[in-house]
Amino acid sequence: MSIDVTVKIGGEAGQGIQTVGQLLSLTAQQAGFYIMGINDFESRIRGGHSFFQIRISDTPVAAPHHQVHLLIAMDDRTRSLHQNQVVGNGITIINDNAAAGTDNTIAVPFVDLAEEAGGSITANTVAAGSALSLLGAPFEMFEAVLKEQFQDKSQKAVDLNLTAAKRGYEAVHNIGFSYSFDWQDGSGKGMLIDGAQSLALGALAGDCRFASFYPMSPATSIMINLASFQDTFPLVVEQAEDEISAANMIIGASYAGVRSITSTSGGGFCLMAEALGYAGIAEVPIVIINAQRPGPATGMATRTAQGDLLFTINAAQDDFPLFVFAPGSPAEAFETTARAFELAEKYQAPAVILVDQYFNDSLYILEKRLSAPDAIQRFILEHTEIQNPSEYKRYAVTESGVSPMTLPCAGPALVMTSGNEHSPDGHLSETVHDRVVMVDKRARKQQHMREDMKPPSTFHPEASVLVIGWGSTAGIIKEAVVLLRNDGIDAGCVHFCDIWPFPTHNALQALGDTAKICTVELNSTGQFSRLLRQETGRTVSHTILKYDGRPIYPIEIVNNIKKIME
Repeated sequence: MSIDVTVKIGGEAGQGIQTVGQLLSLTAQQAGFYIMGINDFESRIRGGHSFFQIRISDTPVAAPHHQVHLLIAMDDRTRSLHQNQVVGNGITIINDNAAAGTDNTIAVPFVDLAEEAGGSITANTVAAGSALSLLGAPFEMFEAVLKEQFQDKSQKAVDLNLTAAKRGYEAVHNIGFSYSFDWQDGSGKGMLIDGAQSLALGALAGDCRFASFYPMSPATSIMINLASFQDTFPLVVEQAEDEISAANMIIGASYAGVRSITSTSGGGFCLMAEALGYAGIAEVPIVIINAQRPGPATGMATRTAQGDLLFTINAAQDDFPLFVFAPGSPAEAFETTARAFELAEKYQAPAVILVDQYFNDSLYILEKRLSAPDAIQRFILEHTEIQNPSEYKRYAVTESGVSPMTLPCAGPALVMTSGNEHSPDGHLSETVHDRVVMVDKRARKQQHMREDMKPPSTFHPEASVLVIGWGSTAGIIKEAVVLLRNDGIDAGCVHFCDIWPFPTHNALQALGDTAKICTVELNSTGQFSRLLRQETGRTVSHTILKYDGRPIYPIEIVNNIKKIME
């Protein structure tokens, strides 16, 4: 019998909800299962409501499930908010400060058992032990995970958590659960990774040497992950006083020849817009990650959205070439981030990577080993390669639009740059001739950049109904298509990662002659639909839009497509 079980752990911020989810995920991964976990939390340190939802399966999963089989309610609010999501023969575990109420509700005194173990702080470990016991996991497997997680702490901390876990495990050990399953011992399925980690690793694979940022959810975790490698890689990560400074710092580092990155969210990206324009006119290669959240202004700091697409493409004033990417999986994020550094330098243009809170904070199983490029190709001229250093022109007019780039103060060639319009040698210029020549030179890059854009990925592209998505919804849409096909609906999907310059030819090939095209987006206006129509002339039949700050579930897409078909 196939295994596909969803566990949801909810409570207040400060109760260690994410820790419970992490422990369950690690144990399931070590047992050889596939997992997919989503992280939902309010923008506060204490109180409010948070939950971690983990899907455990014996086949690959890349999307959350809308039904819950086991609900762990660390507080009463969790029960009231999520009880209706629990399947009929599922189980809810609550603390003993609330009455059970139904046969499918079990009262486990998390805090009391934690205090018996030696400290109330381990109430979340008690909860994790109870969950794994109901799921049928051998305690020894959980014990091994706990020892590994707490090995850097004192033996007292290890013993305390082991005792707390045992208390929770034994509290429900004799209770039958319809969704328990057999756990194999230690086969270890792939790598457990979240989206933020994959982006940080991709930056390292792209030879990033400098990063600057100002903390802003949900992008901060990318830089925290990157900073953890400072002692083992030739890398500096610097916290700036604001987003404007962070963007200007990576421009300066890149001008000096160091591959550089910053990350932020929509509001911070707004502040970076002027620097983005400077990088465009000065032709300085930089990489910016925009981890989207609902806006405008502060919006919803810890929620998810895809509302920054058109703004990102048109962020700074006037026209200049830039790249925009939106990866849909950790593997794609790793490869795309590394590639963004190469393409930004190759074409001397900024590159922006769009992700979101759902992607950054979700856990995935990555089976295929991540591999950095065998060699890093640089596109910077050595001064010895310049025949006449005295005649060097930083913005020399070329057929491709890409000028020879060398580093300042590294040899006899004089490197001049400007955020004003300029002549080919870099001096400020307001002549009609220089203005037209420079705009045309920069514009010529665009066609060559387009040739380096990858086509969208497809799944049953010959279908009569095509579901189109971009960014983090890739796994969700693909699962929805599988469900639709199982119900006899001829559905397929197309997912875009490389978005700008828009891969028009590849997009038209992927869409073919399909009459029914439906886009799925986490914004209120169908931004990608508008971009698709603008760049290809193709008009979508329907849009499935969700903009409440939460991720979309496969079943929501399925239900909408069925209504469309009717």
